[in-house]
Amino acid sequence: MGSTTDKIKGMANEAVGNVKQAVGKATDDKHLQAEGVVQERKGEAQQAVGKAKEAVKNVIDRA
Repeated sequence: MGSTTDKIKGMANEAVGNVKQAVGKATDDKHLQAEGVVQERKGEAQQAVGKAKEAVKNVIDRA
């Protein structure tokens, strides 16, 4: 995957994770809240991977 794809998928996972957390909190569903936290963290990690790929590409392009 490219850096942009990783960043977009990461943002989507973060958003879905936040929604799951909110719905879980509103319905007192601890399992759904936990699922949301995991998905949000996955999104954060995907974005970090995208940023790292972009940084490496920038270094290579400057070389």
